[in-house]
Amino acid sequence: MTIAPKNSGIQTAASNQLNPFQAARELAQQLGHEHLGFVLFFCSAEYPLEELAAALGGAFDMVPMSGCTTAGEITPQGYDRGSVVAIGFDRRVFAIETALVDDLEHFDLSRAQPLVDTLLERCRQQAVAPVNEHSFALTLLDGLSSREEQVLATLDAALGRIPSFGGSAGDDNHLAHTHVYANGQFHTRAAVVVMINTRLPFEVFSTHHLEPLAHKLVVTDADREQRRVLELNGLPAAEVYAALVDCPVDALSPSIFAQHPLAVYIGGQHYIRSIQRVNEDASLTFYCAVETGIVLTAMRPTPLLLDLEVMLQRVQQRLGATAPAIIGCDCFLRRMALESLQQLGQASALLRQARVVGFNTYGEQHHGMHVNQTFTGVAFGALPTSGG
Repeated sequence: MTIAPKNSGIQTAASNQLNPFQAARELAQQLGHEHLGFVLFFCSAEYPLEELAAALGGAFDMVPMSGCTTAGEITPQGYDRGSVVAIGFDRRVFAIETALVDDLEHFDLSRAQPLVDTLLERCRQQAVAPVNEHSFALTLLDGLSSREEQVLATLDAALGRIPSFGGSAGDDNHLAHTHVYANGQFHTRAAVVVMINTRLPFEVFSTHHLEPLAHKLVVTDADREQRRVLELNGLPAAEVYAALVDCPVDALSPSIFAQHPLAVYIGGQHYIRSIQRVNEDASLTFYCAVETGIVLTAMRPTPLLLDLEVMLQRVQQRLGATAPAIIGCDCFLRRMALESLQQLGQASALLRQARVVGFNTYGEQHHGMHVNQTFTGVAFGALPTSGG
């Protein structure tokens, strides 16, 4: 179903068809029009990706596209699985350019700055709106690359005052293979940078429902490259964490990690560092960067639904009640928490009412930071009256 007004510049659609060609055809039927200039999509990793790439290319012909695989989708109807959700952008309202980063290991400022400058210049040539004041960047990264921090910090330096957000691709919680899509095919160990210039008012935002406790844990031994903490406070990491959450080590699980995350305190804010798994040597592997010497703060959840509702209300109040759409990157651990609380249906109703579409991620990106257990995205307001 397409939910945004057709004169808003944005239309959204979803398909639950298991056959990739039927799914692509259904999306094209919903989004296709003569002014369609770009399509952004998020798909279940259960699709045969080569076939889906071919199907999307055929269904949308010459329309540029970007996307990634997910750990769950947010469709116009709310949370879903095994589907593909897509957003169509009107070229009269949006100028969108993309770039593929296929060498994450060596992505530094000498490569990031020309990439950003080229994207901005291509948007500028389309003359939709002044690029410096009316643009933002969306980043989609391989969620298992372990290179998010380096890539995002480098991109943030190149972007300057241009806001950015994004999400790490998922694979339906298998933690095996995640993909981003660019130039007609899916890629691993890669990132896609989408520069979006628009006449619409917009706001890039991020929120989480967690608050700090008094407990502090010092990382006394870590493998930075593998995001693995071997010791906390001089003792085996898993044992210290298990004692903190009052749980036997062998009972630690993703649901426990979701309920009891840790965070680093930087610049007056807590940034979540979620645990991925316990290893046989009693070390802990994280979804975000960790290194020896950092101090981790124990966090506790507040009501997630309330935080989500308040955030959506505030964003829409600032942009206006007629905001046509929100693109959301929602951590899969938040979804897991909602499922355990049997609140997924209530959350879906909130997202549906606010016209949110997007996906569940293996990590969220906000202004150059890689974080976990957040809801991050961009909200659009209505076209100014003078814009017709």
